[in-house]
Amino acid sequence: MSKHTSCELCQQDGGEIIVQHKKFRVVLVDDINYPGFCRVIWNTHISEMTDLAPADRSILMQAVCKVEQVLRDVIKPDKINLASLGNMTPHLHWHVIPRYEDDAHFPNPIWAASERPSKELAEKRHLLPKLRHYLSFAWDDL
Repeated sequence: MSKHTSCELCQQDGGEIIVQHKKFRVVLVDDINYPGFCRVIWNTHISEMTDLAPADRSILMQAVCKVEQVLRDVIKPDKINLASLGNMTPHLHWHVIPRYEDDAHFPNPIWAASERPSKELAEKRHLLPKLRHYLSFAWDDL
């Protein structure tokens, strides 16, 4: 992993590492309102998708899609949000966020103002060990 001293994702893991691939890592974000919230973080410090060679773009998007599929299979959200912003942390990463119609922000992005009080979604948090397990075995072909 390349390190830039001013980059949060070069200096820190960005969450609990579930998958450490030679080109990227998949982390689980500790967010009580969004159990299963993952990030797919490119290991080398770059800012944009077009900074990657086409083959690496494909690898990264395959990883994002694998995380999405495992979330759908294990956590069973109503919707998945995919976001690659980088405005605050200009290091290439994708947010893969399970969403529920009764979550605090639905139908708005999780970074918007809340629509209702947050719910812990304890039943979804109980699925996190299963999610960790399935995520850790989904990378044989990348």
